Amino acid sequence: MDYDALGRRLRQERHKMNWTQEKLAERIEVSDAYIGQIERGERSLSLDTLVKLANQLGVTVDYLLHDSIEVDDDQFMNQVRQIMLDRSPKEKQLALDVIKLMFTHLDDMELK
Repeated sequence: MDYDALGRRLRQERHKMNWTQEKLAERIEVSDAYIGQIERGERSLSLDTLVKLANQLGVTVDYLLHDSIEVDDDQFMNQVRQIMLDRSPKEKQLALDVIKLMFTHLDDMELK
């Protein structure tokens, strides 16, 4: 687990809310010193605390853990399959068209 990256992301989201460490700590019922240690990557935290932080900051847990999650191509394709599973052929084609358009745009941007 990349606790430094998690701490930076938490601090960034706390700042977006214009909250002090003390205010966030009060909202999730922990000490402000503990919040500071988490933000500096010095302390680990329980799943319960992570969920409370995500809920208070209005973000998802996977967003907070983004830097710690490794996804290989097989896992990525399985996620795409899950998303497409119950979609109609028309919806699947629309999604494919959007992906193609996005990559065409990205490729064009790289050439500039």
